[in-house]
Amino acid sequence: MNAPGLPDSIVPGAPTFNLLSLELFSLQFTWNPGYQGFCRGRGIKSVEQIRDPGQIPAMPTTAFKQTRLSCLPPEAVIREFHSSGTTEHRPSCHAHSHQSLALYERSLTLGFQNGLIRQPPRNDCTLISLTPSSGIAPHSSLAHMCEVVRDQWGDSHSGCLGHTDAQGAWLVDPDRFIRSGSRAIEANRPLGILGTAFNWVHLLDMLNERRVELQLPSGSWAMETGGYKGRSRVLSQPGLHAMISDRLGIPADHIVREYGMSELSSQAYDRVIGNAATTGTSACCFHFPHWARARIISPENGGEVEEGAIGIIQVLDLANAFSLMAVQTEDLGRRRGGGFEWIGRVADTESRGCSLLAKAGI
Repeated sequence: MNAPGLPDSIVPGAPTFNLLSLELFSLQFTWNPGYQGFCRGRGIKSVEQIRDPGQIPAMPTTAFKQTRLSCLPPEAVIREFHSSGTTEHRPSCHAHSHQSLALYERSLTLGFQNGLIRQPPRNDCTLISLTPSSGIAPHSSLAHMCEVVRDQWGDSHSGCLGHTDAQGAWLVDPDRFIRSGSRAIEANRPLGILGTAFNWVHLLDMLNERRVELQLPSGSWAMETGGYKGRSRVLSQPGLHAMISDRLGIPADHIVREYGMSELSSQAYDRVIGNAATTGTSACCFHFPHWARARIISPENGGEVEEGAIGIIQVLDLANAFSLMAVQTEDLGRRRGGGFEWIGRVADTESRGCSLLAKAGI
């Protein structure tokens, strides 16, 4: 099975996307036994029954916890990304080969460049991640993403500042962060910081306890992603961003949210750095690159909701060529044009997903 390439230019093209989606569905129906079983449980016996991308069945992310969902032979797998979350639940598993990992990295670097920074790659910026390195967290897609971004754009002072405790919880080293921030200030070089929401809360609380404030150089930016998952106190998005601005001097229009998960190979961003405009609404909206599409689905009838309505977020991700293109997340979103506003988690997603899979015979 050969993977489609990803173009350098960001030019939306619905006909091309639709054609590639149907071709990829045909391949995955044929080569992904778990997905084929799911489709057959939904009454789809052949690929000819699907004539529009909107008809492609989306597999719940809970399925990645229950069965193998891959077109790859087991011997080709070199890396597995697992979902984060509470320890009570079995994590999702997304398998990668050399080729699929290269496609994943191509997707994330193009998406990062065009969806977040909108500028050519540059190496005069220090990039630090609040996550552990991929060597410490080998099954974390976020840790891998941060290292890829750092290698692409970061200077020699870039690195991962996170570590883990005996239970595997992610921690941040405040001393290393302060040294990185002070070095950036002294050299007057922008600092880019990537981390989960709970990483940010841990760091900012420690800086507050030490009464440390850093006025980072102009051009510095922050990216936050993921939820809190019971790992820190919970802050509203405006509250968290206000703390980042107060403690680090990073303006609000240089703080970006990312939406991604281990089951996908593409990420969505809610703004371009330095662009204060949203999409005409009071909330920032997430947008995927043009090789991925978000659909907001009504839980009542399975169809796409109207503009401004809330439904379950489904994603068609062409970069998931070797696993599963159509994924139904555990998140609720509000439809905003070609993007979406993240609302929160679907209640009782674990049992809902398992029930759906049981009906499909998986």
